[in-house]
Amino acid sequence: MENTSSNQTYLDMELLRFTTAGSVDDGKSTLIGRLLYDSKAIFQDQLEAIEKASIKKGEEHINLALVTDGLRAEREQGITIDVAYRYFHTPKRKFIIADTPGHIQYTRNMVTGASTANAAVILVDARHGVIEQTIRHAYISSLLRIPHVIVCVNKMDLVDFKQDVFTQIQERFLSFSDHLDLHDVRFIPISALLGDNVVERSKNMDWYQGPTLMYLLETIYISNDYNLLDARFPVQYVIRPQSAEYPDYRGYAGRVASGTFKVGDKVKVLPSGFSSVIKEIDFWQDSLDSITAPQSGTIVLEDDLDISRGCMIIPEENGIKQGQDIELMVCWLNEKPMQVGGKYAVKHTTNDLRCLVKEVKYKVNINTLDKDYDDKNVGLNDIACITIRTTKPLFYDSYRKNRITGSLILIDEATNITVGAGMIND
Repeated sequence: MENTSSNQTYLDMELLRFTTAGSVDDGKSTLIGRLLYDSKAIFQDQLEAIEKASIKKGEEHINLALVTDGLRAEREQGITIDVAYRYFHTPKRKFIIADTPGHIQYTRNMVTGASTANAAVILVDARHGVIEQTIRHAYISSLLRIPHVIVCVNKMDLVDFKQDVFTQIQERFLSFSDHLDLHDVRFIPISALLGDNVVERSKNMDWYQGPTLMYLLETIYISNDYNLLDARFPVQYVIRPQSAEYPDYRGYAGRVASGTFKVGDKVKVLPSGFSSVIKEIDFWQDSLDSITAPQSGTIVLEDDLDISRGCMIIPEENGIKQGQDIELMVCWLNEKPMQVGGKYAVKHTTNDLRCLVKEVKYKVNINTLDKDYDDKNVGLNDIACITIRTTKPLFYDSYRKNRITGSLILIDEATNITVGAGMIND
């Protein structure tokens, strides 16, 4: 009985997704290893394997970076190449970490890892201060509308834990982040190698009175990270058991993208525009009074309407944008450059359609944050503002308003490879 209770407690715990970003050798993997090690989230056999690998490489300390550097090439080079996902929990919260690469050529990997994050942990080497990669990662965090940014000034042990070094980096970061759309920025001086201010408070930096990184991750308020005003329910699957027990059951399954739906709500179905009332909301064998983002469930309507995968249920009185000419910011993920006039498949929520790239308005110089209106060639890792025309009307919100209904991906129809990640503009 106790085990069942503890399992239910784990399931009910709040989930925080966060991504790490920083330049090469800033200590991202070591920081995550330290978080897992000090929070007792590493199994004994894993720890023994890491200790053996560290001794084999002739290192003084246990190399905690090996916890996340799973690829052989990563361990040999001591760098992160692919996005590494790690799951762990504390008594207060569940976590999913996306450890993203620091190299410039892997910018696309950061976009992938950060697209669903509640928080971004940006590492800065205390010896080098704010560099171009720092600005790049801050801009991508702003572009992806990551609600919380935690700047960890790492390797403080190599600058004798000096407060003025930390203060200078903090002031430099704020000087350019004021021009970005970052709303909640925190700064923590740490030493990932020694564990200062990661899980335990540092005795070497008594001048810092703020929270440790773990405390901040456990307590940062994320309930408002979801749009709870504009209810959106993309239909993923139509459930029709056609069994003796449920001969006439027709439910629409999916995950709530934003807002709340309640039994008795008047709703409208897109693209048909027909209206109905929510009769019941089901989740597995339970009936619910309401369902809120990001929960999944099945909505049953009072009327039999023509609804299939790709349709969207919204409140009758709550409008949503619709159109075929869409302006968006796109991060290009493929070695093959984007073709103006080229045709691509589009996936938006659960909806599949096709589009034509009409125009490249400008590219973003991530190093200076300037808009380049002359260079219209969009290649791997480039970020640009483009317009597309879809084959049928798209029902969407701006990415600023809703990260789910405001995002889409572009797919090469010949290879079925995802080539672009798009964020729809206002």
